[in-house]
Amino acid sequence: MDSNDSSGGLVVLAVDDEEPALEELAFLLAEDPRVGTVLKASDATEALRILNSRQSAREAPPVPGRGGPPHPATGTRLAERTDVDVVFLDIRMPGLDGLELARVFSSMVTPPAVVFVTAHDDRAVDAYEVGAVDYLLKPLRSERLAASLDRILASRTVPTAEPAQPESSEDEVIPVELAGTTKLVPRSAVRYVEAQGDYARLHTHDGSHLVRIPLSVLEDRWRDAGFVRIHRSFLVALPLVTELRLAGSGYVVRVGSGPDTAELPVSRRHTRELKDRLVRATKQAWSQR
Repeated sequence: MDSNDSSGGLVVLAVDDEEPALEELAFLLAEDPRVGTVLKASDATEALRILNSRQSAREAPPVPGRGGPPHPATGTRLAERTDVDVVFLDIRMPGLDGLELARVFSSMVTPPAVVFVTAHDDRAVDAYEVGAVDYLLKPLRSERLAASLDRILASRTVPTAEPAQPESSEDEVIPVELAGTTKLVPRSAVRYVEAQGDYARLHTHDGSHLVRIPLSVLEDRWRDAGFVRIHRSFLVALPLVTELRLAGSGYVVRVGSGPDTAELPVSRRHTRELKDRLVRATKQAWSQR
């Protein structure tokens, strides 16, 4: 374990079994002024030991014989909290791989944010399903790393002292990268979402924005905010649906009105759920009048 300590800033842990890649990642992280401490681990077992050794100052030291059972793959108990803010993690490593390690973090009361840094572009869906904040491809570019840190810091600025409001009333903001600029797109501005491989394209009145988030992740995250899956490739904002009609061999929906109206296909397996949710939404609107 190595660390470069400075006052303030994020505490980050870089995990990679290849030493040159680990050193490069640690160097790029240390160059960012928002990073205060850089820790390094060459495998999952060492990473867990570091997290345990940096248990949050608010927590009492672990009592021998207490706490959760050791992880079967590592024999290591995991602290409930740690002062490590972010773990930058390779996916393919001997022993416990990066995805399995991220799942172990989920057992913590306050887990660190996870960013995957990998040479393989075929695991993005798996990465986001275990709660990754970002998915960076090697060779790593400093500007891409900086954008990832922007995203992490933006998520940490959400106030926690106020009483929690229902999730559906909160307007989530999605950071979108475009030509070196990070634009913040509110969820309420999204009319529908289109799947494009491991990415999703957010369609708004002002245009569209490509984000590195699978459609399945947005479906789960935005269900309570009124978004519904209508097709394997489309997720729509239910309040903006103005028409559902039979066209040829299947149904289509119209989203919005006026010159920017979109007409999207509805797959057979999603038709019943869409009809049910449209009926419920209509009844609810009438009952509130």
